[in-house]
Amino acid sequence: MPDQTESQYAEKRRGRRAKIAKPLRVRPSEPRDEHFEDLPVSINASKEGIFFQTRRKGYYKGMRVFVTFPFTSQHDPMNCEYVAEVVRVEDLPNKRYGVALHLLMTVNYSAGAPPGPVTRT
Repeated sequence: MPDQTESQYAEKRRGRRAKIAKPLRVRPSEPRDEHFEDLPVSINASKEGIFFQTRRKGYYKGMRVFVTFPFTSQHDPMNCEYVAEVVRVEDLPNKRYGVALHLLMTVNYSAGAPPGPVTRT
């Protein structure tokens, strides 16, 4: 049975999403946005996007963020950080918000960056 929140939006995804619960770190990339560090857990993800729930207000469509996914610790050399854009913000029950991110490019400068359309050389 499809989730109600998924069925109310037109399907724009190019890739399939996998239900995956992994921690991530989200920070604003624009100086005009108030600095924060959000540490939610993903609901689902694909090669080009991530969806998560948060209690943090302030996300808006078009907002650019740095996202580390999956996130284990600030000093983990295996962290992969991306520049992403908020493409959807949903009001959810219990003062929560659903946030959909489109991964634009990786900002890692190592040869170990994952392949795919978001990798920039």
